[in-house]
Amino acid sequence: MTLRDLNVLPSDLPAPEDDGTARHLEGTQMPDLSLPSTTGRSVDLRGLTTVLFAYPRTGQPGKQPLVPEWDQIAGARGCTPQVCGFRDELDRIRSRGFLVHGVSTQSPSYQAEAAARLHLTFPLLSDESLMLTHALKLPVFTVADQILMKRLALVIVRGVIRKVFYPVFPPDQNASVVIEWLEANAVTA
Repeated sequence: MTLRDLNVLPSDLPAPEDDGTARHLEGTQMPDLSLPSTTGRSVDLRGLTTVLFAYPRTGQPGKQPLVPEWDQIAGARGCTPQVCGFRDELDRIRSRGFLVHGVSTQSPSYQAEAAARLHLTFPLLSDESLMLTHALKLPVFTVADQILMKRLALVIVRGVIRKVFYPVFPPDQNASVVIEWLEANAVTA
């Protein structure tokens, strides 16, 4: 098996389908809980105004994927391009008064490596304990005995989910799609 460039999406990447597992989220109040972040501090989600995007797991250069068929699992591949898209569009999102947070079920130490390597200036949150996943009933899938979040993005205004982007495809365009929606709907914090 050859090693992959994590920043390049394959041309035959399968698109995820809307399975309905995120329909309940719009209008939901964020739960009263905190998650560890790559800043070394926990982030309280209750009253945030943020774009919170979820992803299954970032890969690491030089390492094989979780399973050989990772690229054929609809919605699995593309975490690094999604994260980098938010990094590259951060100023535009912040100009509308929003913070940006990424979240996955990966450990804080795994995410800290990705945050440093990808030069992120926003925190990645760890839901390794699945507290947020269970509290919001977020869409998940299981691979190699690991529970992973399905890719989505939430626009949260003062702790209430205002808009849900699900499924997300292609992942590298997620940030641009969120910005287009914020601008088209004149949404600011």
